[in-house]
Amino acid sequence: MRWKLLAFAIGNNRRFDNMSSKLGTWQNDGEVIRRVLKESKTIALVGASKNTARASNHVMSAMQQMGYKVIPINPGLAKQNEILHGEKVYPDLQSVAAEYTVDMVDIFRASNAAGQFVDEAIAIGAKSVWLQLGVVDEEAGKRALDANLLVVMDTCPLMVAPAMGISGPDETSAL
Repeated sequence: MRWKLLAFAIGNNRRFDNMSSKLGTWQNDGEVIRRVLKESKTIALVGASKNTARASNHVMSAMQQMGYKVIPINPGLAKQNEILHGEKVYPDLQSVAAEYTVDMVDIFRASNAAGQFVDEAIAIGAKSVWLQLGVVDEEAGKRALDANLLVVMDTCPLMVAPAMGISGPDETSAL
């Protein structure tokens, strides 16, 4: 799976500074993507998995290697007191917000479940939401924008960061 993601990222010729692909009526903005990737330091990853064949597991590890603090969210693993890539697994975003300021909520859930987590991201005061590749909920995106969150949908930060020349968070800035 890791190699498939890497091959896709390397072979993807789209230009991410203009983000011209349409997601229904939703359109990602390259400057928003750049800002989220450069200014986020703490990421809550909803749908984290200890299964190394899952994209969420690989993305979490890779984003940590890039310098982000990535906090896994998975209620089942949290009940088992799991540690994933050196981080305690939390059952929900509210539990994370009790201990950390969350810059980005990265959502690895089905499109029809994403809205719940966008609403939770708004409630905890996250600064941005990132709906992963294949995850689109335009109504939830509009709610997030109305709450002044930055929004990215249907793409993976691990794929766009290298394409935009971003190797990790900018330590001098904050969302």
